[in-house]
Amino acid sequence: MLPHILLGLLPVALAAPAADPVTEAHPMITARATLTDRTPTKVQERDIISSIEGLGSYLSSVLGTFPSYVASGVPNFFQDFPTGTAVESSLGISSTDLAATPTQVLNLPNYGNWTDQGWNLRFRGNVYKQPSISESKLDELANIFLVGTSIEALPPAEQTQARNLTAEIFVVQQGGVNVSFHLEPASSQGADGTNAGSNATAPGGGSQNITLVGETTVEGDFDQFIPLANVSGPGGYLLPGNGTSELQRMNVYTDGTLTGNATSYLVPPTGLTIISDIDDILRVTRIYQPADGLLNSFAKAYTPWMNMPDLYANWSQSIPNFHFHYLTTTPEQVTRSYMNFIYKTYPGGSFDTRPLNFSDVSATLSIRKFLLEKIFQTYPQRQFILIADTSNSDVMKDYPAMATEFPGQVQCIFLRNTSATDSGDKFPYDTSGFQELNNQTYMFFLVPDDLTNLDIVNGQCVNTTIKQNITFSEQGLPFGLSKKSAAGRVESNWNAVLSTGLIVAFGVIFGVL
Repeated sequence: MLPHILLGLLPVALAAPAADPVTEAHPMITARATLTDRTPTKVQERDIISSIEGLGSYLSSVLGTFPSYVASGVPNFFQDFPTGTAVESSLGISSTDLAATPTQVLNLPNYGNWTDQGWNLRFRGNVYKQPSISESKLDELANIFLVGTSIEALPPAEQTQARNLTAEIFVVQQGGVNVSFHLEPASSQGADGTNAGSNATAPGGGSQNITLVGETTVEGDFDQFIPLANVSGPGGYLLPGNGTSELQRMNVYTDGTLTGNATSYLVPPTGLTIISDIDDILRVTRIYQPADGLLNSFAKAYTPWMNMPDLYANWSQSIPNFHFHYLTTTPEQVTRSYMNFIYKTYPGGSFDTRPLNFSDVSATLSIRKFLLEKIFQTYPQRQFILIADTSNSDVMKDYPAMATEFPGQVQCIFLRNTSATDSGDKFPYDTSGFQELNNQTYMFFLVPDDLTNLDIVNGQCVNTTIKQNITFSEQGLPFGLSKKSAAGRVESNWNAVLSTGLIVAFGVIFGVL
């Protein structure tokens, strides 16, 4: 647990009705993705010859590129991004210049729950300053992440994205800050006049001011559940959680900055919540191809994976009061890029990411379980749909663990089999955690259309036309071998590959290993 972040507390909040209307612009609230007909890409099966050829070129590429970046198994810039004074010293920023820089706030769209004391809303984010960095320095820093290429070799649009993301990484977190917010009901339209996305409604009241208890941590983080006052408004009050099945949207504005706006959700005790990973399930990342994954993450425009936006839009429109929760274990500093992509492409919903004090390797390996347990504990009566892909080794452990730890709450687990759908994925995944689960509660799928006609509301989790072939062991080895069927020589060779730290090197930044 994180005692210095005050996780899970329900302090007495300094909540009061708003004295004056807020004049700041509304936070951007995303329109639903549109439903369009698309022809899914054909999945190419791998045979023994292509596996041998692919593995040879893959190892040649990776082993030739990455050793110079590997230190003790994990590159330092993957293990934890620089923070605070480390950024100041590395960039030569003076305290005077930093003091003149405006304070910014990452305010995550969050979830609220109903208790005997009323609604409680989670406030989670980070306070920081973004120093002014010259373009030449940004290029120098960006090239650290662009393995196998350089920013000069990229097209102009990719150069701009690489610089912007690098600037987001090299920020100075602000500890010891008091943070306050203004809340008001979120209208059915965003600031640009588009539909607000998801099937949540705007409550009739609830406008109020909130001040968090205490100050931000040394890393600039804050994370607290705060009770909300049920203040009346033009349309009435907040609907009580024990009297409605509807989700309610609240706009959350951080005082003193225009950077800390978000839309959060009051989620009733019962209903259906989807917890969705992002990389290689909602967007094309190819984490299992390190150089490719870095380029997709730092420079290339984020691209949806196939027709997943259509699937999510259909769920949003057809499933009453479906709560979308997006969970990524990417570092906190790059969260804005992920949120911008999600809310332009997928239904609105709450968002979770890796806090800064989960920055070392051991903590990174446990962050997904920590965040999953938090939302499960917040909603002990809700049912959950869990969706991700097999390239996340923590998912392969943590998702079945949720079904065991919280019996009856996991409705379906859906995992994209990346080793079957992308010949570039040469690394195994472990399915042993699923052995004790009901095989009607999970499915390994190939393309989004495999999920299209499932009645997930009533617990239909398996498309019987999709062959599963689960051995409850290490799968996804080349040549079609599993750990049980592979010769000892093959297993030892893969252990040798794993020991190079290349998988860990890339995996830690995204929390996939």
